[in-house]
Amino acid sequence: MSTLIPFTGLSPVPWKNGAGSTTEIAVFPPDAGFDEFDWRVSLASIAADGPFSVFHGVERTLALVDGHGVTLDIDGEPTLLSAADPVAAFEGEARVVAKLNRGPSTDFNVMTRTDRCYHQFGRRRLDGPSGFVARAPVTVLFLAEGDSLELRSDEQRIAMVRYDAIVLDQGTTWKLDAGQGMIFIVDIHYYDDEDDLEDEDGYYE
Repeated sequence: MSTLIPFTGLSPVPWKNGAGSTTEIAVFPPDAGFDEFDWRVSLASIAADGPFSVFHGVERTLALVDGHGVTLDIDGEPTLLSAADPVAAFEGEARVVAKLNRGPSTDFNVMTRTDRCYHQFGRRRLDGPSGFVARAPVTVLFLAEGDSLELRSDEQRIAMVRYDAIVLDQGTTWKLDAGQGMIFIVDIHYYDDEDDLEDEDGYYE
């Protein structure tokens, strides 16, 4: 069964440097710490300029959700995260310093351990009914914009409000019903799963 994660049930954790906070949305294995997770999805509130934590062996994607954005200095190279270009991908061991653009920024954060799995990030604009199929072993759908979203499958009916997330079953076909809005889609693939598929198809025979 797909699992709804209501944002109202989550609690932000302040950063040690006082420059913001992070609300963990989903992590695997469940309750894993920063040195133990395979993948992690969270929402960060950046309130002041400052450096990001370093995560060796981790691939990251950051996407602007609210605010005027932020300029990321990634190993000396500036990258502007704005409404016009809202997504940045970088390695967790990179030295990253954030500088706010006209006020606080709220950003969606995906991290995957590179020796175990990888992620693909996508955005879809919503404008009325549409369809969706979760094709990855793990798919996280996040309502980044819009007041509400209803998902319907043959087995489930799920109502979401802004900042809610849902972990979807692979292969299930969904009907999405929403007004104007935006969803973020995170597909997570494990290398072991791909190896198994290749073995079954005879690629290594």
